[in-house]
Amino acid sequence: SQAVARSVVQAASVYLTPVTLELGGKCPCLIYGRINIQAAAQRLVWAKFFNAGQSCVAPDYVLCTEATRDALLPALSSVLEQFYGKEPQKCPDLSRIVSARHFTRLMKLLEQTKGKVVIGGESDQEDKYIAPTVVVDAGEDDALMSEEIFGPILPILTLEELEKSIEFVNRHEKPLALYVFSDESSVVKTVMEKTSSGGFCSNDGIVHMTLPGLPFGGVGASGWGSYHGRWSFETFSHRRACMMRGWALERLNTLRYPPYTEDKLKWLRWTTSQQSSCSLM
Repeated sequence: SQAVARSVVQAASVYLTPVTLELGGKCPCLIYGRINIQAAAQRLVWAKFFNAGQSCVAPDYVLCTEATRDALLPALSSVLEQFYGKEPQKCPDLSRIVSARHFTRLMKLLEQTKGKVVIGGESDQEDKYIAPTVVVDAGEDDALMSEEIFGPILPILTLEELEKSIEFVNRHEKPLALYVFSDESSVVKTVMEKTSSGGFCSNDGIVHMTLPGLPFGGVGASGWGSYHGRWSFETFSHRRACMMRGWALERLNTLRYPPYTEDKLKWLRWTTSQQSSCSLM
């Protein structure tokens, strides 16, 4: 959380210790333009309900048009049954909520939402089980939009214009990951260029953080710094600048030594100009 992050930074500042923070946030998934609904549903269900949504880069909510939502809902329902069966609670591949405290927190969000539960909603407190749940008609100020969900609850919000969805995302804290699903490269490019997030992935979820060649980290409220693969080495290393010199051409160094004259200044300006290929130390 941001409160913990501030405590870490405050403690590190006493010793002037560099800090890298990976936090979280509400990771949006924008679905616009032409789209393979079946493939999108499979990838969205996997990314959202993997570990019962308890992943810092899980899609937190979806933004799309009403038409896309209406096409997506039956596909989500079908894929959920395909993945977890008709009785998800008995499925060995569906995780449980990590603690009683988080179970209570998630159920409170479900109780407070003004949206409509259209898929799932079942729960078992003793088993710490919450069914994969999809909620529609939740507004920007809804309880489900007040904090990172970090659980198996997916709100779908509708906005008819891509630009309005981008504005929606930009009104909120910068997320750790931002997803866009679209067969149209122009949609993907527009979202990528007009938003800011720790990471970005098109037409999939979570998998971008598994690639060691890509830096993983947040920006703004979702953290700063990055790691994974080579980036971990860079993060936890200090780049020391080292220069090795000999004693040759010492006479040229008189330009930088006192007494200073206009001629010396002129030559120094020339050697440090972009036109000059000469460098005097």
